[in-house]
Amino acid sequence: MTSTSSPAPRRTQADRRARTRDALLEAAARGLSTFGYGKLALAWVAAEAGYTRGALYHQFSGKEELALEVVRWVGETWTAEVGAPAAALDDPVEQLLAVARGHAVYCRRDVARVLMTLRIEFAGRHHPVGRALHDIVRPLSDDTRARLTAARASGAIGDGPPVPEIAAAYLGVLEGVVIQLAGHAPHDVELTERAVRGLIGLPR
Repeated sequence: MTSTSSPAPRRTQADRRARTRDALLEAAARGLSTFGYGKLALAWVAAEAGYTRGALYHQFSGKEELALEVVRWVGETWTAEVGAPAAALDDPVEQLLAVARGHAVYCRRDVARVLMTLRIEFAGRHHPVGRALHDIVRPLSDDTRARLTAARASGAIGDGPPVPEIAAAYLGVLEGVVIQLAGHAPHDVELTERAVRGLIGLPR
């Protein structure tokens, strides 16, 4: 009996290029999280992704372009998996809690820590990667302030320290707790939410 199933479609050159690029970006994110920008070797990235250095240079001109693309890629995936679902909620307090929970889940992957690692490395330095990091973090900071302002105006959270200080502390909680508990499911999500609730004055 002959099979009537059609053969799988052949991958186009564009498909293969995109697959190679994604593998290199993921490997570079792991490397930047582990070694930082200064100590990252492109040969390590290529080998980790399963490609040659030539394949890497075919996609990226060098370490700076690769790091910039990693920052953009991580920012896009975070927005899709954490930021956008939270923004779809109506209540600003629920948005703040959803970001906290979603961020903890997102950071269970080692590649998610790349932005935190690079922010420490490029703090106070004028560098394209540092500017790209600032552009990624600034919208989250602005959104946090707006949500806190709306929650306070509605009476959902009480009076207290100024909103900019609470927003800075909120972002600090997300980074600090998640760094310590990354991958410790389900306690990473529970304790991150507890910390945020306490910070903004909500009952547990």
